[in-house]
Amino acid sequence: MATEMEGPVKSSDTKTRAMAASEPATESSETSTTPSTANDRLARFKALQARAKQSATSNLKEATAEQNRQSADRSALTSLSRKHAIASQNLLKAETESAGEDFERKRAWDWTIDESEKWDRRQEKKARHRDDVAFQDYTKESGKVYKRQIREMKHDLEGYEDAKRTAVEKAAQSGGLEVVELDSGELVAIDRDGTFYANGDGTDFVESRPKRENVDRLVDDLRKAEETRLRKRRERGRANDEEADVTFINDKNKQFNQKLARFYNKYTADIRESFERGTAV
Repeated sequence: MATEMEGPVKSSDTKTRAMAASEPATESSETSTTPSTANDRLARFKALQARAKQSATSNLKEATAEQNRQSADRSALTSLSRKHAIASQNLLKAETESAGEDFERKRAWDWTIDESEKWDRRQEKKARHRDDVAFQDYTKESGKVYKRQIREMKHDLEGYEDAKRTAVEKAAQSGGLEVVELDSGELVAIDRDGTFYANGDGTDFVESRPKRENVDRLVDDLRKAEETRLRKRRERGRANDEEADVTFINDKNKQFNQKLARFYNKYTADIRESFERGTAV
């Protein structure tokens, strides 16, 4: 019995010795890897510190540049950039002409035909607008005001088409229009007796009632025109005589009339009062 028990005991002792022998090896491996892990972490930390420092420096530079741009005069910067562009163009023109080449032809290589034509039309439009800025006569001024109002007008094409369709259907039902289908399948309205379409003698337009928003827009345009007139009047130094009668056509004529009033108003007071009483009656 004792002999049989010795075998298992020896085997367990062998396993215990093996585990004890392996523990120092494991501890030595952990000890050897710990310094390398610490070095890696330290290197990553230093890299993060360097990146943060670089970002802070870059942000400071950008903030300083932005402050300088905001503090600088925009008109001066625009003028400087324009002068730089003109100088660059003149330099390129001089180099091209010194080489015996055509400057306009070489510059046109950078643009397409459509872009070149658009640029020419734009330059012509700017030249015409520059010529029309100064006052010429009241007819030209009225034309400019009319063109500006046309540009600012909001067209209701959908409402126009709906009103046109409704009018055509109503006229077709009443017999004023005859709807004919062509061979292509298109429907055409024919005004056989000439009563649908307006002419010089027609009075059907008086039955048309504009929308409320169109009336409001007309009132706003009139109000803006009156404000513009009063503003220009104040700019000409006539703020104190808004309600006075306009008896002059320009500033020189106004001064002449004032001189006449200083010398002759005392003699013409009765005549002017008689005219005012007659006008009032």
